[in-house]
Amino acid sequence: MYGYGANSRGLGEAISIRELAREHAMLPLRIFLGATFLYAGLDKLTDSGFFRATGPGSIGETMHAVRDSAAIPALVDLALKSPGAFGYAIALGEIAVGIGTLIGLRARLAALGGALISLSLWLTVSWQVKPYYFGNDLAYLMAWLPLVLCGATSFSVDAFLASRRRRIR
Repeated sequence: MYGYGANSRGLGEAISIRELAREHAMLPLRIFLGATFLYAGLDKLTDSGFFRATGPGSIGETMHAVRDSAAIPALVDLALKSPGAFGYAIALGEIAVGIGTLIGLRARLAALGGALISLSLWLTVSWQVKPYYFGNDLAYLMAWLPLVLCGATSFSVDAFLASRRRRIR
């Protein structure tokens, strides 16, 4: 997909290493976050015990365990009304965010979804982790923010569509 970046160039135009690095700076973060969220969603979907209301490794048991230590217990209570449905919503949301981020389709929206999932998990599941930097949900939230701001500027469906719109005008 060369040429579908933010700074598409003609053939033979020189590009410095610094320009190349700047243009593709978000790519490693997109690949890591996209693959991680896609894997997390698929892992949940393939775990038969995850969607149950009770039992080891179930979403219901996890929500009961963190309810009293969550920053916003009302979010946990909402999840506990239908743990299976909540589990499916999280799993499908992670898959959608992962795919959108990896292929760069509506990348800012996908990143916002990833940030919101990470924020909700931080405020519920990992809020009680001490010290705070041992909990990974806050780090994921912070990692999503540059992608919310920048989007997918290279090697993405968004960049391809933007390039196509520029050519049509």
